[in-house]
Amino acid sequence: MPSLPDSLDRVLAHLLGEDGWRTDEATRRAHGEDDSRQWAMPDAVAFPGDAIQVAAIVRACREHRVAIVARGAGTGTTGAAVPFAGGVVVSLARMNRILDIRAADRCVVVEPGVLNGDLQQALMPHGLFWPPDPSSAAMCSVGGNLATNAGGPRAVKYGASRDNVLGLVAVTGTGDIIRCGGAYTKDATGYDLTHLIVGSEGTLALIVEATLKLTPRPRAQAGLRALYRDAAAAAAAVSRVMAQPTVPAMLEFMDRSAIALLRHNGSDVPEAGAMLLIEADGDEDTLPFALQALALAAEGEGLLSLDVAADGIARDRLWAARKALSPALRTIRPGKINEDVVVPVSRIPQLVAGMEALAAECALPIVVFGHAGNGNLHVNLMYDDQDADETARARGALPKVFALVLALEGTLSGEHGIGVAKRDFMAQAFDAATLAAMRAVKAALDPDGILNPGKVLPG
Repeated sequence: MPSLPDSLDRVLAHLLGEDGWRTDEATRRAHGEDDSRQWAMPDAVAFPGDAIQVAAIVRACREHRVAIVARGAGTGTTGAAVPFAGGVVVSLARMNRILDIRAADRCVVVEPGVLNGDLQQALMPHGLFWPPDPSSAAMCSVGGNLATNAGGPRAVKYGASRDNVLGLVAVTGTGDIIRCGGAYTKDATGYDLTHLIVGSEGTLALIVEATLKLTPRPRAQAGLRALYRDAAAAAAAVSRVMAQPTVPAMLEFMDRSAIALLRHNGSDVPEAGAMLLIEADGDEDTLPFALQALALAAEGEGLLSLDVAADGIARDRLWAARKALSPALRTIRPGKINEDVVVPVSRIPQLVAGMEALAAECALPIVVFGHAGNGNLHVNLMYDDQDADETARARGALPKVFALVLALEGTLSGEHGIGVAKRDFMAQAFDAATLAAMRAVKAALDPDGILNPGKVLPG
């Protein structure tokens, strides 16, 4: 790995101090991976304390053509935070202040290192919350959520990160600080740079401040568990649920293999071909009517049973099965390829059937579950990562997953992003003219290509 230019080392050491500029092996190694289980060694790790320092880091690295990889909490799954080109990892973990809770404006101004879970706790006394709720909410950062456009189960009603941000302050690849959006929900002024930068995985700019849209916390919640004969019956129910006026707060799907896994691990879920978990929220007066509307929509051909959980303990028991799924996957095989693909809701049966056929073809377990209301399903290819043959079969199956998703008019990612894991499939998802437009945007904001090089766009 080539070392940094001496002059860059001196400039950034002076700017950030001994504690903010680290080149020791232990720190570099600790910041060379994310939850994709991929790893590469950066040349240095910077810990800026404010936007001015971030801009100075970018300008210094640009002068020497040194790569920069922005890093939040490292919970991403696509390798987007892995420094494959070496260079400098800019950890935003120390920029973790909640700057201004503006309850009257239903927004909050934060630095990117604030953890999602900490933000929710701080908002609770105000009766507000920030809707994005990825499974790693307790440990993932808001900056990381914005970089990948993270979502979660609540996205079906409240939207993903992009739908819940009002404005940004960001540092482009030229080291310029730009400001876009603000504490308002309506804006027809110029280009929408806010929502362009959100989801760009640190390839266009480094987010150093965000104004987030907040939502009043519902006073009451209740849940439903619906079991169906097969995935087609469950998908038809999803279509009915989403076609009527009451929008569910959550609408989760599990296929036959996911249910079998839960039963194998001791859950009391009955045997079925598919399952939906549906949640309603609101206040004490309106919730019963919302729950009734969702239950009526869930009924139909192929329904085996429908259970209601109206109190907190019952709801927790209902959702325990969903929360137990990801950890339980490792009991099948130690290796996992988890793809967060999206298809139109009406195409869910074809996707599930295709995954069942692919599982038989490659002789590996494939478990499908996820956010059915958005058509955003997690396809989990399970394999023994110590078995070369199984590993090869799992990797060989991945292009077939994406080919089916695209054939069903879907897309590669709903909330994890592209990183390097799905980068080479972007040319299948977009035509040449569209990719050229994306590259033009990249060149405008990062003319020297130093921000997270090699990610998102194919070579």
